[in-house]
Amino acid sequence: MQPRIHPESRQVVFRDHAADTAFLTRSTAVANRTIDWADGHTYPLIDVEISSASHPFYTGRARVLDTAGRLERFERRYGREAAARV
Repeated sequence: MQPRIHPESRQVVFRDHAADTAFLTRSTAVANRTIDWADGHTYPLIDVEISSASHPFYTGRARVLDTAGRLERFERRYGREAAARV
């Protein structure tokens, strides 16, 4: 890496209030607040609205699509032959 052109990377805590979870990771993000972590050190704190702990894609609580109903509508509109060609 070239000197003096990259932002400083440091340990930062990201806290997700929706899932009541906190993550300690490296980041270049700037924080105004700090938090005392379990290891006894103080780290910058960034609050986030959504993270992998609360996002439906990662938690498996995603909305289930009605794929059978969509296929039936397609076949009604375009016929069975059109569905076989696609």
